[in-house]
Amino acid sequence: TRNYPASLTKLMTLYLLFEALDAKKLTFGTRLAVSKRAARQPASRLGLRAGQSIKVRTAIQALVIKSANDVASVVAEALGRTERRFALMMTAKARQLGMSRTTFRNASGLPHRGQLSTAHDIAKLSQAIIKRFPRYYYFFSLSAFRFNGDTYKTHNKVLTSYPGADGMKTGYIRASGYNLVTSARRGKHRLIGVIFGGKTSRSRNRLMKRL
Repeated sequence: TRNYPASLTKLMTLYLLFEALDAKKLTFGTRLAVSKRAARQPASRLGLRAGQSIKVRTAIQALVIKSANDVASVVAEALGRTERRFALMMTAKARQLGMSRTTFRNASGLPHRGQLSTAHDIAKLSQAIIKRFPRYYYFFSLSAFRFNGDTYKTHNKVLTSYPGADGMKTGYIRASGYNLVTSARRGKHRLIGVIFGGKTSRSRNRLMKRL
C-alpha cells in the first residue's frame, strides 16, 4: 500500500549525501550553507539560522538522530541547488534502486500529498544503504550527538531495547501514523523490518520486535 513515508524520506536524502561523499564532491568537514528557506522549515528542527553553516558530519547526525527538517533542506539545496530539483534526483534514484512505487517531493518527509512510498520500497532503500555504504552505516546506530552545546538523543527506542538492532530510522506525520525501519543483526544474519502507519510509537515498537 502506498502511504506517506514521513521522515523515512530522509533515508534517501542520506543515500544521495553518501554518494556525494564517495564521489569526493564533499567531505565530512565541508560546511553547508543555511538559506532563509531552510531555516524556516517546521519542527522537528535543529534551529539553524539563515547565514549559518553546518558541517556534513553534523548534518548526517542531525538527520539520523534528530530527524531535523531544516537540515534536510540544507542538504537538498547543497546537492540539488533547490529542494524541488533535489526531490527529482531522489525520485530518479528511487527508480534506479527498483523502488517503482515511490515519488519524492521534498527531502524531509514533511506533508505533501504527492510524496508516497511503500514499506517494500523503503526496505529496498534500507538494504541498498547497508550494502553500498557499509562505512557510513555506523551513523544509524548512534544514540545521541552534540551541537552548539546541546545534546540530542535518538527517538528510536527499538535501537536501544532490542538485542542485535543496530540502526535505521523513525518517521511520523499525522497523515502517515508512526513509521519505523529497523535493521538487526545476529551472527551472520541480518533482517530489515519496515512498518508504515503505527497507531502509537509504543505499539509500533512492539510490532517491530515481534516482526
